[in-house]
Amino acid sequence: MSENPMRKIEIDKVTLNFGAGEAGEKLDRGVKILEKISSEKVVITKNHKRTPFGGAKGRSIGAKAIIRGEKAKELLRLLFQANENKVKKSSFDNSGNFSFGIAEYINIPGIKYDPDIGIVGFDVCVTLRRPGFRIKRRVIKRKKIGTKHRITKEEAMEFMKKEFKLEVA
Repeated sequence: MSENPMRKIEIDKVTLNFGAGEAGEKLDRGVKILEKISSEKVVITKNHKRTPFGGAKGRSIGAKAIIRGEKAKELLRLLFQANENKVKKSSFDNSGNFSFGIAEYINIPGIKYDPDIGIVGFDVCVTLRRPGFRIKRRVIKRKKIGTKHRITKEEAMEFMKKEFKLEVA
């Protein structure tokens, strides 16, 4: 008996996030490192609300890059090596997605230290999906994903162990 192709889990996207807190030199360094690692277009994220500790609405506070497809898988392999192929169990959410941090970008194999950037880290967020997940984002006849078709925390951990030989601690 063959497995149902609609139950197959795959990587939807990998998002690299860098939070600077303010515009300026720190944000520029974050943009440089995300461009260097992802070789994708980096988007500057802005403040949505005014915050009492000095953040005006619309002020640049961070950067992100989104990688999809085979390039995302190859990048994930490198990022896991930088993290010693380990991810905490608490990093997984109930929808099967997970996040982890890279403390220093120089830990990534093949990336050399750049004195212009210095030592910075960033967050990696991985979004998983199954075929048919488009129904929650489409414009016409948008629907919720059924409970049996959702990806559970346990299924996501098993997928990552099998696909990337990842150790979930």
